[in-house]
Amino acid sequence: MAKTILITGATAGFGAAAVRRFLDDGWRVIATGRRAERLQALADTHGSDRLHTAAFDIRDAAALDAALDALPGGFRGIDVLVNNAGLALGTAPAQAADLAQWRQMIDTNITALATLTHRLLPTLIERRGAIINISSIAGSYPYPGGNVYGGTKAFVTQFSLGLRSDLHGTGVRVTSIEPGMAETEFTLVRTGGDQAASDRLYAGAQPMTAEDIAAQIHYVATLPPHLNINRLEIMPVSQSFAGFQVHRG
Repeated sequence: MAKTILITGATAGFGAAAVRRFLDDGWRVIATGRRAERLQALADTHGSDRLHTAAFDIRDAAALDAALDALPGGFRGIDVLVNNAGLALGTAPAQAADLAQWRQMIDTNITALATLTHRLLPTLIERRGAIINISSIAGSYPYPGGNVYGGTKAFVTQFSLGLRSDLHGTGVRVTSIEPGMAETEFTLVRTGGDQAASDRLYAGAQPMTAEDIAAQIHYVATLPPHLNINRLEIMPVSQSFAGFQVHRG
């Protein structure tokens, strides 16, 4: 029998690529995101037999509950949760940052992720399923302007480890996937749509693609049930660890 996976942030980037990857492998997929027109395009392409879409803002707990309550019967037995929805906003140093952007990142990357996970834990325990949280190398390696975004991803990584500890003995697997540079809409969102900034960041770097990360999500989700990848840190070969900053003056 086909398994069921719920993927948040499914309208672009890693999420959209993961939806395609799992559908191609015969899974039932629940795809959620804010942009209804993109979810509709997925549905138009793949049909509704194995794909269910739900358009809502992941930060809206009432909308999240309503979407889960409205799942068709064939999609209620969720085996894998992929907490992919998240974003970075702004590149300014902390002392010049926009507090509203900080709050939006915390609400999306931390609060919404924890809320959805808490809601689905009983089902995942019952089905001895898996939780795959999309963190970032920004949660381990600081850089100028990373401030709250890096802090939210550090939470995702540590929350994953805590879940792993708490779920000991239930059979539920928990993985934190921590990508480095990948060319998606990420930088466009972060810079308010600055295509030139996005092009400069990725120029000549041969960054990872959304499909690369979707392949890793699929790999983790399809491991034998007695194996758990705790953390999976992945970068393009062109990216490595930066040196320390030194101010002289």
